[in-house]
Amino acid sequence: MLDFVALDFETANKYKNSACSLAVITVENGQITKKAYSLIKPPFMSFDPECIEIHGIEPNEVIHEKTFDQLWPTIYENHLKGKIMIAHNAKFDMNVLRATLDYYKIPWPELDYACTVKISRAVWPDLVNHKLNTMAAYLGVEFKHHYALDDAETCAKVAIEAARLKGANSLPELLSKTGVPLEPFIDEKNKAAQAELHKAPEPEQMSFF
Repeated sequence: MLDFVALDFETANKYKNSACSLAVITVENGQITKKAYSLIKPPFMSFDPECIEIHGIEPNEVIHEKTFDQLWPTIYENHLKGKIMIAHNAKFDMNVLRATLDYYKIPWPELDYACTVKISRAVWPDLVNHKLNTMAAYLGVEFKHHYALDDAETCAKVAIEAARLKGANSLPELLSKTGVPLEPFIDEKNKAAQAELHKAPEPEQMSFF
């Protein structure tokens, strides 16, 4: 079945661990079944004006929100666990997720992901470009660009329509038909770094609070 989750991050500044909002759209059997969105208080309350101009999120809007480590157990258990992730320009979103997990010393999950920019290029090769706003306009999807919930839902709709056109009944089948790779969130070159980062502290350093 065509099952996956589409996600989208917005960041407060140029640093990848500065996530200030996240949306996750769950697709089951080709239908959107669940939507989740949250503002996030980033580790450092430093917002670049350029980023605010893009997504419109101001520091005062997130100052009292939960931090990512507080949200992560619910995000993972209720939305990501056991699912394939997709994102539009997935490299960006996956790097934000990796960097934010690293900042809070949270082990990376065993998940796979695919990029809908690559899927779009394979399915609609004649479009002028394959940016999310271009894809939305082409598919007739109305959305607010850089509002994470709308971006994630549009990403999901791109994958659903691509699967329909290719006659694919699952995301792996769509990827096979388009030649787009299914990529591991934990790649080999990062396993050693992860192991070092998440070494248990010495007993005297441990805290239960």
